[in-house]
Amino acid sequence: MRRPSAAATRVAAVTVLAAASVAACGLTSTGTPSTSSSAGPSGTPITVGFSEPLTGSFAIDGQASLKGYQLWRDDVNAHGGLLGRPVKLVYLNDNSDPATTARDYTKLITQDHVDLTVGPFSSLLTEAAGPVAQRHGYALVEGSGGAPKVYGMKLPGLFGVSAPVVDQMVPFANYVKSLPPGARPKTAAYAMVDDPFADPPVEEAQRILQAAGVQTVYSNNPLPGATPPAATAKLYEPDQKTGAVPPAVLTAAANKLVTLHPAIVVIGSVDVPTVAAFIKVFVQRGFNPQMIIAASGPDQGQSFLNAVGTSNANGIMVPDGWFGSYSNALSHVMVQEYVAKYGGTAADINADVAEAYSSGQVVADAVTSAGLNNSKIINFLHGLRQPLNTVQGPVQFNGVGENIKAATFIFQWQPADQFVQVLSSQGKPSVTIINPKKPWGSS
Repeated sequence: MRRPSAAATRVAAVTVLAAASVAACGLTSTGTPSTSSSAGPSGTPITVGFSEPLTGSFAIDGQASLKGYQLWRDDVNAHGGLLGRPVKLVYLNDNSDPATTARDYTKLITQDHVDLTVGPFSSLLTEAAGPVAQRHGYALVEGSGGAPKVYGMKLPGLFGVSAPVVDQMVPFANYVKSLPPGARPKTAAYAMVDDPFADPPVEEAQRILQAAGVQTVYSNNPLPGATPPAATAKLYEPDQKTGAVPPAVLTAAANKLVTLHPAIVVIGSVDVPTVAAFIKVFVQRGFNPQMIIAASGPDQGQSFLNAVGTSNANGIMVPDGWFGSYSNALSHVMVQEYVAKYGGTAADINADVAEAYSSGQVVADAVTSAGLNNSKIINFLHGLRQPLNTVQGPVQFNGVGENIKAATFIFQWQPADQFVQVLSSQGKPSVTIINPKKPWGSS
């Protein structure tokens, strides 16, 4: 059967949303057109500024985020622009460095005089960008800065469209907690990398599992009440020049876990190499935990498979708020357009693409409703009475900019290279979960 075109899919999505008068459901989060799609945008472009880690330790994610913003821009401009004007992206490369991020946003606002700003990839870089935008009265809508430290800044102009990271492993922890006592794993190890994005979900999972009676045998941040006290060590100090994770330190931590033989391994990872370092040691030493879940890395599609070996991925889990086959009409359109432009399949699309695209959707809706005024945009987003719709689902903000309507899911690599959603946001299995994890090298 011939695959429907992106244009045909767009019509279907609009029908599903009961918004037949809208030419492009990817334009704004509510599906409201900014202008008629029969005429192209004209006049002075509306400039949207941001910085991304296009090189450095976050390069894969930064490049994916850039694609998300570019897809959103193309959709907007293909359907009339914003306020009848074309959208132009103005972006810089921060090389994964927070100090450079702060300088970039200062330049974008004070020298380039961009009209709007959106966020960079990662909580670490958002922590640097947020205060700059706030100081100059700009709204900063972002998709991947969901760490508690970001919202702890309490910046009135900062809005995160994705699920707060502290909640991301809760479905996994609740699933383990729900297992019958005889089937529930008895021990767990928690290896964190001193990162504001990666550590909070691991710490929350640790709290839930420890309260459920799962013994902590290793943790970088042991919680009170661990019996016996968990083995602990500083997992890594970032390289002062590159910020990269020193492989030798990760290898040492992985070897420590092998000696403790926990049933569950929870890794507070920031990227593919972090997870790959642990898996390499586990494979070499024949240690096969019952369950492995990592904060980030396994969601990176082919990049992850290439790093760990396809047959070694089976059974590994990761949280995420979006996936390529997500049942959402707006998402389906974005996926079709991504595949048409960049190739591959829906499963190959990094969730960072959807996070950036969703940020653009929220910005577009705010501009359409409040005009090109950052103060009014901030007031509009804080005053939402109904959620906005994005490719990641509903968006509505609390007082510190958290999306209180966001959902997060747990995914698992399964045979035939399938990246499958296995747990709902409530921790309920949606398909059969591989538990215990298959031995290394199993197909």
